[in-house]
Amino acid sequence: MQKPNQRLKGQTCIVTGSSSGIGKAVAIAIGKEGANVIINYHSSKEEAEEVAHEISECKLSGDSIVVKADVGKENEVKKIFKAGINKFGTIDICVPNAGMQQDAALHEMTLDQWNEVININLTGQFLACREAIKEFMRRGMRPEVSKSLGKIIHMSSVHEIIPWAGHANYAASKGGIEMLMKTICQEYAPKKVRCNSIAPGAIKTDINKDVWETKEGREQMKKVIPYNKIGEPEDIGSVAAWLASDESEYINGATIFVDGGMTCYPGFTNNG
Repeated sequence: MQKPNQRLKGQTCIVTGSSSGIGKAVAIAIGKEGANVIINYHSSKEEAEEVAHEISECKLSGDSIVVKADVGKENEVKKIFKAGINKFGTIDICVPNAGMQQDAALHEMTLDQWNEVININLTGQFLACREAIKEFMRRGMRPEVSKSLGKIIHMSSVHEIIPWAGHANYAASKGGIEMLMKTICQEYAPKKVRCNSIAPGAIKTDINKDVWETKEGREQMKKVIPYNKIGEPEDIGSVAAWLASDESEYINGATIFVDGGMTCYPGFTNNG
């Protein structure tokens, strides 16, 4: 992990779904780089406030606020941005991270299961990106804090390119994020907006805790990871903080896979 060096001092970031897991790690990493952070949560206010407290405890961090919102609802996404702008003046970085799973075999998947995942994972990212770009364009360049008009970092998954049986809704949502990100780049890069994605592989979060908390489960997971290691949320936080900084200024329209090599056909590790 790179040590914080206040690369984002004077900037403000929204991270959706940041009360736990990957979102929490991203919010803390960006906060420790000197940015103000808007921590969004859906149901766990206590966990979100703990994240805010951890950010405030670091002397290098900016300030933080907590905002409850359902990212699948337009008015509630607007509420997140309004709260952030009212408190900090503008938004410089947007990390649409909130996501969910509703797993089922395709022939048994209900329309509600399909719609709920697409709504949170894909529509929620569209809504956050739209509001972010509106604010970037309203505010204009701030060369004293960043070379870019604004930065968007989508939270995708290795399943934007790896099919996942039993998870068609989730995989479809992540594949959609890839094209949303690339299209935003193509459309708004001329205005100095940077838009990229992070695609985590197997990361230790509560979603997959039932697998990695047992030795048998960990060994099974590592079979599809050439690096033979399960990732930590902080691995994603480090990449997000770097992508939000001017150190990565010329990266635009790219997905960075943080997966220990999972996308490199691990089945062929021993000559297939």
